[in-house]
This record gives sequence, structure tokens and C-alpha cells, in this order.
Amino acid sequence: MSSPFDVGVIDLMVTVPSPEAWQQTFAGLVRDEGSADLAHPAGYLFGDRPDIGGQADFLASLLGEMDRWGVERALLPVDEGDAWGRHAVRTHPHRFSGSLLIDPHRGSDERNKLRRLHAAGLVHAAAVFPAGLQPGVAVDGALLYPIYAACCELDIPVLVNVGVPGPRFPMSTQHPGGLDRVCYDFPDLRVVTRHGGEPWEDLLVKLMVKWPNLYYSTSAFAPKHYPGAIVDFANSRGQDKVLYAGYFPSGLSLERIFTELADVPFRVEVWPAFLRTNAQRVFGFT
Repeated sequence: MSSPFDVGVIDLMVTVPSPEAWQQTFAGLVRDEGSADLAHPAGYLFGDRPDIGGQADFLASLLGEMDRWGVERALLPVDEGDAWGRHAVRTHPHRFSGSLLIDPHRGSDERNKLRRLHAAGLVHAAAVFPAGLQPGVAVDGALLYPIYAACCELDIPVLVNVGVPGPRFPMSTQHPGGLDRVCYDFPDLRVVTRHGGEPWEDLLVKLMVKWPNLYYSTSAFAPKHYPGAIVDFANSRGQDKVLYAGYFPSGLSLERIFTELADVPFRVEVWPAFLRTNAQRVFGFT
């Protein structure tokens, strides 16, 4: 019998080495001494993070890992500080697509950048980290509405972090209840949640049943920690709603992810949708 992973996996969250990004982007948000010294804002959660330091060619290493574990395509950040991400999308467009992390405080400049990078073929999705903004912006905050409108205009999904954030930032901006209003106001917007949504995963299930264009991705969770409510939902009426996303190399190795995936109790018919076809449909991958 063939492996359920032999489908040409699409990974909706691979990150790139940006050694200075944490300090430049998030250091001003933390107040505890321990977080200020972390190389990753939620490093205390990932005790066995992959060590990719000092690699002369991260892209070659990444492609090798993807080939080893059957990952056909990966979604990478292509922000200004993510030179590896832009290089990857430019040189291997059949293997990589880009996502742009949005700062709505920058107003029209940010929307123009999104449009420009999309026109250049570098951006396939927008991403929002509500708790990581300075100051934070709720998922249904007015500042994000022009971004959501731009995503509708460009016909691209938006990835939104929800749930208690791993970094030691206040959580109130990431309550997934705000997505109810967003989905109401933007019925054509494809919204894909990131980073688990805990402790409100049951609420997310209810909202996904309610809203046709709301989806869940498994980013930053080791498979053995996938919420039971999400696994149950995928095995029932949510087969088309749950999408695979990893977190290599920021928190998890592909080896750990795919080793643990073998023990996730998805029904046989769920695997292709989870690992590939849902992402193809939601993100327009071919």
C-alpha cells in the first residue's frame, strides 16, 4: 500500500533564516528579560528546533529536505528581510510561492507593496500577525479592512494568526471570534488561520461550519499536538477545511513532522485533501 504522503505535499508554512528579524521586528514588544535573549520569539516552546546556522546555501538544503519528505511546494515569506524567500520564488517558481507579512499601520504603502509583489509573481498570499503588530490590531480591526479588501481584489487568501500567541505578547487581538465579523463583511475573502487557535479550537470549528471561506492550517503544531477537535472535524464534515502547514525551520524539523504525522488518526480519504488538494483549491496552486 502506498504511503498517504505520496501525494506531492504542499506545505503552507516554511520559514527562512532571518537572524536579525526577531530583534528588529519584535524585541520592542517583549518586557520579560528571558524573551529578549531568545533567537526566536516563541523559542521556549520549541526545545528541539532545527539548527540551520551557518549554512552557505539554505535553499539547496531546503530543497533537499523537501525532496526527502515528499514536499512538492512550499509557501515562504518574501518580506524585505527575507532575501532567501524572494530568491527561492524567483529561481524555483514551481517549488515555492511567497506570502507577505502585512503591517497595516503603514497604510496605503503596504497595500501598494502587496499589489506590486503580486504583479511580479512573488506573492501568492498575505499574512497577518495581529499580536505581533505595534500596537496590536484585532483580527476584525478597522486597520485590517483595507488589507482584506486588497486580498479580495487580487483574489488571494489571507493567513491570520489566531489563538494565544507563543511569543509573550498580549493575546486579545487574536481571539478568533473576530473572524465571524470579517467573514460576514468579506464573504469572498479566503481566510486561513495559523498557529492553532487554542484554546478556542471548538469555536473555530463552529465558525468553519458557518462560513464557507474560512479554513484552518496546522502551522507551528507538532502533529502529536494537533487539537482533537480539529482532527475530528477533518474526519467528518471538515475534510475540505483543514490544510497542512509545518514550521520548518523556525520550530519543527520536517523529519519530526512527517514521523509524527503517521500517527495522526485521519481517515484514509482525508490525507490527500489535508496534504495537497485543499491547498490547491484555496491558494490556486496548479
